[in-house]
Amino acid sequence: MSISEEPSRPAGTVGHRQIPPASLTRLTIYLRALGSMLADGIERVSSDELADAAGVNSPKLRKDLSYLGSYGTRGVGYDVSYLSEQISAALGLTRNWRVAIIGAGNLGKALAGYPGFGSRGFEVVALLDADQMVVGQEIGWLRVNSVNDMESVLVRTRANMAVLSVPAEVAQELCDRLIAGGITSILSFAPVVLQVPNHVQVRKVDMATELQILAYHAQRAQMSDIAAKARARLAT
Repeated sequence: MSISEEPSRPAGTVGHRQIPPASLTRLTIYLRALGSMLADGIERVSSDELADAAGVNSPKLRKDLSYLGSYGTRGVGYDVSYLSEQISAALGLTRNWRVAIIGAGNLGKALAGYPGFGSRGFEVVALLDADQMVVGQEIGWLRVNSVNDMESVLVRTRANMAVLSVPAEVAQELCDRLIAGGITSILSFAPVVLQVPNHVQVRKVDMATELQILAYHAQRAQMSDIAAKARARLAT
């Protein structure tokens, strides 16, 4: 899924040092790889091993980790647990993130039931929808609340992050209500550019864009394959 920022802002900081967007994305990949290593009982890892697990080269990995500080030891590598903790802290995952999902359609229900959020520092605390046929249903341990009660639900659940899984035509209105309710971090699946104040962070997940990019690369691969076969025929 293609994730973009609306509007463009600094991707992240460690102390007062800004982490570039591409490095920030790769840090999440390193964290996932480190989590797998911890599950396998691996205590130390070299930069080459971690880079290979993350699908990048070692210089790029060391450059990314340099934004966090110096945690590796030459000839010894990285302490897997400690490096995982440092990346988590840099990404803000040591805080208690309480997520409200707006939209209890197929995507919203799937997100509400996803078991991987808890292990990554996110707790889904509310699920809301406008459809009165859906309100009151139980999704996992959550009961769907009416979007009409959004403001009171945000206060009651102490949500500090939100996911918008709603049609484009209502996304801006609901986004405005979330902001008025104190939410400043929003992940949007709505196919529309949301207008927000400078202090609000909005990330957009655009699956159609990702498929278009995938189609481009698939087409190039097919054209390269055709060209290679043509050259082979000419060579014989």
